[in-house]
Amino acid sequence: MDAKGNRVFAVDFDGTLSLGKWPNTGEPNEELFSFLIKEKEKGSRIILYTCRNGEQLSEAVRYCNHYGLKFDEVNRNLQEHIDFYGGDTRKINADYYIDDKAIDPGSLIEKIKAGTI
Repeated sequence: MDAKGNRVFAVDFDGTLSLGKWPNTGEPNEELFSFLIKEKEKGSRIILYTCRNGEQLSEAVRYCNHYGLKFDEVNRNLQEHIDFYGGDTRKINADYYIDDKAIDPGSLIEKIKAGTI
C-alpha cells in the first residue's frame, strides 16, 4: 500500500495491457484498462512494470495514455517507497502484480505435486 493506505498495482504491458507480442503492440485489453482506470479513480496507484525501454517504452506509455490510463510511475517504485527503503530497489513494491507470465504459487505447487508441470 502507499502511505495513504491505497492499493498499488504493478502491471506489465506486452500480453497484458496490450494483447500483442513484443516488439509490436496489439489490441488493448479493454477489461484490464477499465479495471485499472476505475481503481485509479478510487485512489489506487498504478505502476507500469515492463521490460520495454527506450522508444519502445515511450510507445507503451503513449499507447496506455491513449486508452485513458495514466501511470504513477514507470519501471520505478513510488517515491515514498524509495524514500522508505533508502533507494529504488529493483523489485517494484506493489500489492498486486498483473502479468501474463505470472503463476499463482499455490497453483504451481499443486501442479508440481500432480505431475502436470
